[in-house]
Order: sequence, then C-alpha cells, then structure tokens
Amino acid sequence: MSRSRTEYNEVDSAAVLSALGSKYSAEILCAAGTPKSAQSLSEDIEIPIATCYRRIEELVNAGLLTCEGRQLSDEGRRTNIYRRTLDEIEIDFSDDVPTFSRKRRTEAKNRLQDQLED
Repeated sequence: MSRSRTEYNEVDSAAVLSALGSKYSAEILCAAGTPKSAQSLSEDIEIPIATCYRRIEELVNAGLLTCEGRQLSDEGRRTNIYRRTLDEIEIDFSDDVPTFSRKRRTEAKNRLQDQLED
C-alpha cells in the first residue's frame, strides 16, 4: 500500500524534528560539512562515540546526513564517512503540520570544498 504525499511529509517532519531536537545533532551537522568518520565527529565535538553513532543514525534516517562511502581508519579498519546533505533548513510551523524548506548541498559544492580542505 503506498502512502500519500501528506503522509510522507508527516513522517519526514517527525523524523527531522526528532533528529534536530536531539542533543549534539546540530553540532554534528555543522562538523560534517566535509566527509568525516563517526570517530572524527566524536572527537571534534567532544561527545561519547556511542552517542555520536546514535545521533548519526537519527540524522541519516531523517535525510540530513549521508554516508558518502568507506575509508580505512588509522587502525586499518574500514569505517563509514558521513557528510551533511544540506546547508540550510527552514521550518514553518504555521500549518497543522510543519513544512520544511531545505537548501541541499550540490555535488559541485562538495567537490570544491573537498579541494579547498586538502
């Protein structure tokens, strides 16, 4: 059975609001402008790694963070690398259900920022 657009918006709204309402989520999104591992994010914003993984999962499920791939850690283990999917989000509470306006990150911007970081 397929869901209507309204049902998807309500689910998306609930997931986004829940993810953004969690402690450290905004800090993770700010730190994830460039690809980073959970360990790196945890160290950058000084939070426990278990908490970081929980917030990452919420942010990925809400579509605010994405796994860009895997790379080898310093210990030689393969680890997921995450980056935020947007630069801005606006939440409108004037209707019965919150609506969102997002400014998504483009691949061109990601590549340019990656080159500037190197």
